[in-house]
Amino acid sequence: MNNKFTNLTDAERHKKLAEMPDEEINYSDIPPLDEDFFANAKLVTKDKPSKAISIRLDTGMLEDIQNIADEEDVKYQTLIKDVLRTFVVAWKKKQDKHI
Repeated sequence: MNNKFTNLTDAERHKKLAEMPDEEINYSDIPPLDEDFFANAKLVTKDKPSKAISIRLDTGMLEDIQNIADEEDVKYQTLIKDVLRTFVVAWKKKQDKHI
């Protein structure tokens, strides 16, 4: 088997897959999505909708976040959201202890 993705980092693998033309993708082990599939499919949504915002970050900090996100193979906006969520949950727990 000639696997051109074996010795790549996650970020490199993701980039190569994103650049791969559809014609090169092997779909042979994926069952077809027929009417039965769609008749039984369920829509999965997030618990709470997100709201787009604009935020200014120091250039160095943004670069660090983007590098960490690349290493973790996530989008940097998702990483920022996860960090903020972790802070808010911890802050709320701290507030509950002071009541």
